[in-house]
Parts: sequence; C-alpha cells; structure tokens
Amino acid sequence: MTINHKPKVLIIGGHGKVAQLAAPKLREAGADVTSLIRNPEQQADIEKLGATPYLADVTQLTVEDWAELETQFDAVVWSAGNGGRGGEQVTIDVDQDAALASIHGLEQLRDQGAKVPRYVMVSYKGATQAQFDPDHDLYTYSLAKKVVDDYLNSTDLDYVILGPAVLTEEPAAGIELVADQPATSTDEHTSRELVAAVIAEVVTREQTPHSPVSFVDGEGALSEIA
Repeated sequence: MTINHKPKVLIIGGHGKVAQLAAPKLREAGADVTSLIRNPEQQADIEKLGATPYLADVTQLTVEDWAELETQFDAVVWSAGNGGRGGEQVTIDVDQDAALASIHGLEQLRDQGAKVPRYVMVSYKGATQAQFDPDHDLYTYSLAKKVVDDYLNSTDLDYVILGPAVLTEEPAAGIELVADQPATSTDEHTSRELVAAVIAEVVTREQTPHSPVSFVDGEGALSEIA
C-alpha cells in the first residue's frame, strides 16, 4: 500500500550510485525528492534526476542542524558512506559520527513533539554481526556501521535498516529476502538498482516494514517485503 499524499524525501549522500538510481524511482512513485550533496559541482547531475540539490557537509552538521533539516521531510534515507576510501578518520566522521548525529536529530524532534520522519538506513547484510580482521580494508567501516545500526536498533524511532549483500552494477530482476547474517560467500550479490527499488518501496508504503530488510538478487516481487 502506498501513502496517500506526495511524500517529501531527503536522500543523504545524493550523488552516490545507489542514491542516483533511487531518486528517479522515488519520483516515479510520486515522491518529491531532495538530495543532500557536498560538492556544488554535482548539482546539475541531481537536477537531471528530477531531484532538488541541497548543499551540506554531513560532517559539519550539528544535531540541531539535522533536526531542523529532517523535520521538513516525511522520510530520510541515509545513503552516504565513505566506505573506507578516505582513510580511517574520514570513515569514522561520515559512516559513524555523522550518521549518529542524523539519528540524534530525529530523537531531538521526537522529544520536542515535532514531526519525525521515517528513517531508512542503507547498511549491509549482517552488519551488526560482521567481524573483519584489523588489516581488512573494510575493518573501520564495519565497526562504524555496527555502532550506528546497533544504536538505531536501540531506539523507538520509525526506521528500517536495509541489508544488501555485495553490490553490483547488474540490472535488477527480482528480490530474495534472506536472514540478516554476514555473507558467507562472495556469490551473494545485490544489484544497486535493486537497492534503489527497495528504497522507493519502503519509503512510499503506508507502514514501515519490519527491520532489518536483508536481501539479495532473486526472482521475487518487492511486495514480499513484510
């Protein structure tokens, strides 16, 4: 079931691959999309997707800044991520501290009795259980995602965590819902297009699906998400 009004959606990390696929899908589903980006040179790309660019550096936003921004929307999608590419400190700044600040912003709105949007966290399958060796490229990233997901799970917010497996550029065919456990094989794949489709599905539903939603490429329909 879809919501009965045109939802206003904020995508954080709007120039990422998944976010750029999600924006037009959200538009097709009837949403009004704003994409938060840091680089002003990316504004034209966002506008081509039918979304409104919003310039901000997630590492510089305070909890109060987040609250002021988020309350303008019906749904907030966290799709930002350094993923270990910029070094350990940048990973902590973005994937952990900024993500937590965005969640604290929602909690502040709740405590003030203000409008609190639905929150969609794009994570990865089994993030709260994953264990990487300290010398693994994704070690710091995995720790950051675990901290954030564990904290989000401790709240009473209206949220859902999405857990895709190894991301690919393949076109989406269908979905297979799986247990939220760390991948045991590199053969577990999830196309970025499918992640984008799942984002549009969970954002535009009347009720938020049960969290987490862990999934890989399959043959099922998005309606199977419960």
